[in-house]
Amino acid sequence: MNTYKIVLLKGDGIGPEIVDQAVKVLNKAGEKFGFAIQYEEALLGGSAIDAAGTPLPQETIDKCKAADSTLLGAVGGPKWDTLPGDQRPEKGLLGIRGALGLFANLRPAVIFDELRDASPLKAEIIGGKLDVMVVRELTGGIYFGERGRKEVNGVPAAYDTEMYTVPEIERIARVAFDMARKRGKKLCSVDKANVLESSRLWRATVARIGAEEYPDVELSNMYVDNCAMQLVRNPQQFDVIVTSNIFGDILSDEASMISGSIGMLASASLGSGKAGLYEPIHGSAPDIAGTGKANPLATILSAGMMLKYSLDQPEAAQAIEDAVSAALKQARTPDIAAEGLRTVNCTEMGDLVCSLL
Repeated sequence: MNTYKIVLLKGDGIGPEIVDQAVKVLNKAGEKFGFAIQYEEALLGGSAIDAAGTPLPQETIDKCKAADSTLLGAVGGPKWDTLPGDQRPEKGLLGIRGALGLFANLRPAVIFDELRDASPLKAEIIGGKLDVMVVRELTGGIYFGERGRKEVNGVPAAYDTEMYTVPEIERIARVAFDMARKRGKKLCSVDKANVLESSRLWRATVARIGAEEYPDVELSNMYVDNCAMQLVRNPQQFDVIVTSNIFGDILSDEASMISGSIGMLASASLGSGKAGLYEPIHGSAPDIAGTGKANPLATILSAGMMLKYSLDQPEAAQAIEDAVSAALKQARTPDIAAEGLRTVNCTEMGDLVCSLL
């Protein structure tokens, strides 16, 4: 029997609640498909600040580096909003991604048939099935560039620098091309090459990698403002989208809302090895922490992505996705409540998915 070592970063707000439900589902999947998981908890974000005085303790980095993969809940909350930027919970999230060398963020935007009515888009725009994968560069660009404050003409000013190197673009391009090759063989590279020099380098590098290494994948280019419009005008045209850190941050959230609820969407952050960081894309929702209203399905689906991309358990991953789909036919958490279906709390939804699995 294969045994995997997983670090749990439960984080803040609803993080502990939703991670606990994902753990139950992972254990049930292990029983069914013949593998076991050993869990180890570590601190990240606000909980780490409270306990250790830093959003990312070295102990957390060491544990994650020694594990087969990491499952994260959510970080942040108003309790820590007054701290300096380099000491806030979100700094821990950026730090762990960098420490683990996780440069590719995979954010699938999928509409479950049971939630089609929850999408803000009309049925004729959604079409038969919507399944878009956004591949976001995660450790470069403006979020990691030189920044600071100074005076310009006697008034305060601030600056943030967008910069990418050719190797950074090449490696994220290969991840996206590989993903497209396994799907519909269509890749759209999104940039702002009509204005930004970094985008011009991005576009040229992606085009070269495509021509040299992936001639079987159809590559197109789109400006980020047009892509934002096209995602709500005609999302069916997209299969895989690859883009920079800041553009991917924005576009993936837009794509997520097309799916009907941000509480349903998983994500994976991957590097050059098998181990990854898996997390829901929603926030820590401190206003509903402890009330049972949290939706654990995005975290459960993130655990499914872990099984698929890091632990080589694709059948178990598909079984979890199928169980979530079946659960949506029977019950909903408050954020996706529907007439005629019973409303359940966070724990009850986890139990339901386990029973269907």
